[in-house]
Amino acid sequence: MEKVFYDGTPKTPGVDFDGDKGELRLKGRSIPENSIEFYKPLIEWLEEYVSRPQAITTVNIQLEYFNTSSSKCLLDLFKKLENLSKKGNEVVVNWYYEEDDEDMLEAGEDYQSIIGVPFKMIEIQE
Repeated sequence: MEKVFYDGTPKTPGVDFDGDKGELRLKGRSIPENSIEFYKPLIEWLEEYVSRPQAITTVNIQLEYFNTSSSKCLLDLFKKLENLSKKGNEVVVNWYYEEDDEDMLEAGEDYQSIIGVPFKMIEIQE
């Protein structure tokens, strides 16, 4: 399966989706001009991955900030992961947040309560 890799920009997160390893990573800021356009290939990649997943899928989310339209796209990604989990595959979501960023911690907790996949909240020490 093709790997997806984008370097982060001031408006878009770095992306590293590696289907052979079962590892997905988003890192940085997510405030693209068009969130749907940015996330659409990632969601399509994940749909293909779900059809032939690894035994364990590890998702590392380390966002500094995301806007409202990105939050909807992230939810769409997480729903694909929820479907994978419901099929009996192990899904681990590591949600990173800076120690003084309660908003980002709450965002991770909110996603966890919506999708029913366990999140590990990991505080980043500055």
